[in-house]
Amino acid sequence: MDFFAAQDRARRKTFQLVLLFAIAIVGLIVATNLLVGVVVALSTTAGLVDPGAMLRSQPTQTWVVISLGVLICIGGASLYKYLALRSGGRAIAEMLGARQIAPGTQALDERRLLNVIEEMSIASGVHVPAVYRIDEDGINAFAAGFGTDDAVVCVTKGTLERLNREELQGVIGHEFSHVLNGDSRLNLRLIALLNGILFIGLVGRILLRSNTTGSSRRNSGGAAVLALGVGLIAIGAAGTLCGNLIKAAVSRQREFLADAASVQFTRNPHGIANALKKIGGSTNGSMLANAHAHEASHMFFSQAVKLFFGSMMATHPPLPERIRAIEPSWDGQYIAGTPIVEMSDTPDGAAGFVDGVPADAPSNVVAAVGNPTTASIARAQGLIAGLPPHSVEAARDPWGACALVYAMLLPQSDAGRRRLLEMLEPHVLAHLDDVEPTLVGLDDTQRLTLVALACPALMTLSHPQYERFVADVVALIRADRRIDLFEWVMHRVLLKSLKPHFEGAHSPAVRYRDFAALQGQVAETLSAIVRAGGHSSDAQQRAFAAGAAAVELDLQFAPSDDVNFNRLNDALRELRGLHPLAKPRLIKGCAACALTDGVSPSERALLIGIAATLDCPLPPDLALPA
Repeated sequence: MDFFAAQDRARRKTFQLVLLFAIAIVGLIVATNLLVGVVVALSTTAGLVDPGAMLRSQPTQTWVVISLGVLICIGGASLYKYLALRSGGRAIAEMLGARQIAPGTQALDERRLLNVIEEMSIASGVHVPAVYRIDEDGINAFAAGFGTDDAVVCVTKGTLERLNREELQGVIGHEFSHVLNGDSRLNLRLIALLNGILFIGLVGRILLRSNTTGSSRRNSGGAAVLALGVGLIAIGAAGTLCGNLIKAAVSRQREFLADAASVQFTRNPHGIANALKKIGGSTNGSMLANAHAHEASHMFFSQAVKLFFGSMMATHPPLPERIRAIEPSWDGQYIAGTPIVEMSDTPDGAAGFVDGVPADAPSNVVAAVGNPTTASIARAQGLIAGLPPHSVEAARDPWGACALVYAMLLPQSDAGRRRLLEMLEPHVLAHLDDVEPTLVGLDDTQRLTLVALACPALMTLSHPQYERFVADVVALIRADRRIDLFEWVMHRVLLKSLKPHFEGAHSPAVRYRDFAALQGQVAETLSAIVRAGGHSSDAQQRAFAAGAAAVELDLQFAPSDDVNFNRLNDALRELRGLHPLAKPRLIKGCAACALTDGVSPSERALLIGIAATLDCPLPPDLALPA
């Protein structure tokens, strides 16, 4: 899968969605104008005699006012829903009555799910998302969010109870594909837009409820309101039909692509295929009873609700078609979705994870962005397995996670350490003595892996606790009046993971389609990687020239040090506005700089931080091994 092309397709799909939405709105405006005109005409004697003449006699302002009213209703309802969803995936999970699974849960089925998600997150180069469960028996799941920063993964009780580890990997790989390819952002926008279309029917029901008194029904005004309410409900039903058709048009093909991406990710077609077979063989299938499931039906792994004209308006392709696309020789037999007896969290699904793409050329690094392989999962599993167990356990507790981050930033010498310890909260200090010794000897990659594992626990902090945590992290980083490279990368990773959760997701607007206005920012970014390598002056010039050639620009190397990364921060702030199809050249240039004379740990860490800032996640096995 091409990550950058997928991101661009998602942007173009958004345009198509807006176009379909605009067509539906025009239809609703025309229908509402006709309805109001007919009701007004038939409520008068003259209109009963010649309704056509009555309609033609209406001033233009009447139709303009009706049209504006419809636009305001639809636009207001869509905006309201969009604002309600501004917290991203968490808002969808809460709308569906899901509860968050505690990162430190000891329930074996939940622990197994969290382990699978941790492995796939680290393998994908994205932060570990919050995980939710819906207490329903249907086998289903979804990932939701405006991007990788605010995404959550949600599964049903039936999924936890009836799928084994390899089948879970197939389902979660499918959902990660939606997040990495930008589908989850499109899905949230679709919910907001369709809420506006469906609002017309709600107005009709309000009018009907307001017309329930006997006195209002006995006069012509009451009859007109009644007719108007019934008519708006009928228009609303037509809007619902349009909404379901739009969801079906947007969703179906993406499900085939996500299935294929899951197979590519896990190199195990049987995992996702057997999950689909168990849906077909289960009594409850993939259906959900929650009333809000209709709004989010297009987000799920499989069809979540029953619809009239189901084959035409279904948001997912039929199960047999999806299974045969994965296993062409399938015999047509489903698997009974009986509960799994043995709930092991051992990564048995890792068998056969081999054959990653070597990061021996800049083009291979670009190809690895948002495109993890089975080797990526194997590398992630190795990273997690190589961490001290006590550190991993601490990362799954909110205060233990805070202590881990603080321990990575505290100076080892006594100078100033006591003052810094005094500013930390007592319940964090209680964990600090336990976790600090476990960090001894860990390299930066291992420490960043622990930070990634700690993010779900940090998301369970209250908002005041989050603000205190961020303030403490900044104070610890600035304590020595100098920001080193690891501190910069850690701060970037933490902010990208936590800020969308606590402060709302903010996707950068695309402001630049190419590098024409950003040559200075590109030069500073490449220069930062070259300087991090610590090579000789000649080697730095050679590495920078390789990066400039890769981005196909005539650039000047900036040899002077960037104290506290101020220039790099300014450059990346602008580069985040690049069009998705322009970012591969930039990543290729960064990789070329790092690969020219062998990759140092500092260059590796900086490349990970830059790629994360640009929303270009790198898998660990392709993040330029030292």
